[in-house]
Amino acid sequence: MKNLPVIDLIVIAVYLVGMILVGVYFSKKSKGSDQFTKAGGLIPGWAIGLSIYATFLSSNTFLGVPGKAFGSNWNAFVFSLSMPLAAWVASKFFVPFYRATGEVSAYTHLEHRFGPWARTYAVICFLLTQLARMGSIFFGIALSLQALTGLPMATVMIVTGLCIIIYTVMGGIEAVIWTEVVQGIIKTLGALLIIYLIVKGMPGGIDKIIEIGKAQDKFSLGSLSPDLTKSTFWVVLLYGFFINLNNFGMDQNYVQRYHAAKSSKAAASSIWLCVYLYVPASLLFFVIGSCLYAYYDVHPELLNAVKEQAALEKLGLSASLSDIKTLAANLKPADYGDKVMPHFMVTSIPTGLVGLIVSAILSAAMSTISSGMNSSATVFAEDIYKRYFNRNTTEKQKMRILYTGTIVFGLLGMAAGIAMIGAKSILDIWWELSGIFAAGMLGIFLLGIISKRTGNLQALIAAIIGLLVIIWLSLSPMMPEEYAGLRNPLHKSLTIVIGTLTIFLAGTFLSGKKRAAIKQGKPTDV
Repeated sequence: MKNLPVIDLIVIAVYLVGMILVGVYFSKKSKGSDQFTKAGGLIPGWAIGLSIYATFLSSNTFLGVPGKAFGSNWNAFVFSLSMPLAAWVASKFFVPFYRATGEVSAYTHLEHRFGPWARTYAVICFLLTQLARMGSIFFGIALSLQALTGLPMATVMIVTGLCIIIYTVMGGIEAVIWTEVVQGIIKTLGALLIIYLIVKGMPGGIDKIIEIGKAQDKFSLGSLSPDLTKSTFWVVLLYGFFINLNNFGMDQNYVQRYHAAKSSKAAASSIWLCVYLYVPASLLFFVIGSCLYAYYDVHPELLNAVKEQAALEKLGLSASLSDIKTLAANLKPADYGDKVMPHFMVTSIPTGLVGLIVSAILSAAMSTISSGMNSSATVFAEDIYKRYFNRNTTEKQKMRILYTGTIVFGLLGMAAGIAMIGAKSILDIWWELSGIFAAGMLGIFLLGIISKRTGNLQALIAAIIGLLVIIWLSLSPMMPEEYAGLRNPLHKSLTIVIGTLTIFLAGTFLSGKKRAAIKQGKPTDV
C-alpha cells in the first residue's frame, strides 16, 4: 500500500474537517424547509454563479477531461463552446419562468401543464441522471485516491461520501452554495498548479509540448464533416447544446439556485458568470491532458506501471504476469487515459503539494455530489412524498423527509460509483447516461413551454413514442449480428438530441392534427 506523507494527510484532513464545519455553521441558520431548499432567497448572484460553476467543474472534468485529451484530442471541448447559446436561452426564458412560478421543484409545473404522469416521468429521469452523475464522480475521486493511497476504491467512496452527507444534511442548500464557492476557487488553483508542475518537469518546456501536440494532432476539435456516426465537431456541439439546455432549464441543481437568488436579474447573471468561468477553466483541463501526453511521450518508460495497472483491471487478479505485460504493451492511450493524472500526482508532485491537489480533486467531487444530494432530496420531498403520500406535511415532517432523502441519495450515489469500478472512461460513462436520462424530460419541458396548444393526451403519446426511440437508440447497438441492420447508426451522444426532438415534434404534430380535425368538424381521439 502506498502511504502519503504526513503533511499531505494533514492538508487533506484539514480540508475535510473544514467542509464539515461549514455545515455545522449553516446548521444554525437552517431552521426550516424553505431555508434548507432555497436559503430564504437571499444568496447574491455572484455566489450562485460560482456555485453553478463549481457544480459543472466536477471530478468528471478534473480527471475525465485530461484523460480524454490524453487519449484522443480536444474534441470534447466543443461541449464547452456550446454553453453560451444554451445560457442565452436559459437566462432569457427559463429563469423568468421559474421565478414567476415560485415552485421550488423544477417539475411541479409539468403536472399543471400535462398532468401527474409528466411530473412523475421527469422526476424519475432526473433522479436517474443524478445517480449516474454522483456515481461517475464517486468513481473519479476513488480512482485518483486509490493511486495515491492504495486504499480500495469502495473504501475511498464511503469515507468521502460520509463527509459530504454530514455537511449537506446539516447546512442545506446554503452550505452547499457557500462550500461550492470555496471549492470552485480551490479546484481552479489546483488545475493551474498541475499545469505549472508538468511544464516545469518537461524537457523543452511549452515549445516541446506544442511541438508534440501538433505532430500527434492533439489540439484538434474534431472533424468538420457532416458525419453523425462519429464524434465530429457537430455531434459534440449538438450534444453540448441540448445537455446544457437541460442543465440550465430542467436540472433541479440549477433551478433551485435560481430561487435562492435575490432577484431574477441576479439569477440570470449567475448563469453568465458560470459560462465566463467554465469555458476557459475547462480549456485548462484539456491543456493538462495534452501536457501529460507530451510529458509521457518524452518519458514513455514512466507509463509502464499505468499500462500494467489498466491491463490488470481488464484481465482480473487471476491473470498471469506474462498476460498482463502482453496486454499492457498493446493498450492504446484511450485505454488508460483516466489513470495518467493520478499516476503523475503520485510520482511527480512534491510532498505538501499533493495534499493541495487532492483537496482540489475532493472539492471537485464534493461540490457536485452535495448539490446532487440536496436537489434529489428536494425533488423527492416535493414531487413524490408530498404529491403521493402526504399533501399536508408539517414543517417537522418536511425536514425529516429532506434529511432522510439526502442521506439515502448519498448512499445510492456511492453504490452507483462502486458499480462503475473497472469502467474505461469517466467522461464517456457520464455523457452516455446523462444523454439517455435527460432526453425525455427536456422534450416534455420544451413541448410544454413552446407548444401552447399541446394537450395532455398528445403529450403522453409523444412521450411514449420518444421513450421507445430512446430505448432503441440506447439498446440497439447491443443487438446480435443477424439484426445488425436494426442497430442505431448514429453516434451515442446524439441520443439526447434525437430523443428530445422526437417528443417535441411528435407532440407538435399531434396537436396540429387535432386542431385540423376540429376545424373540419371531424371526431378525434388526440
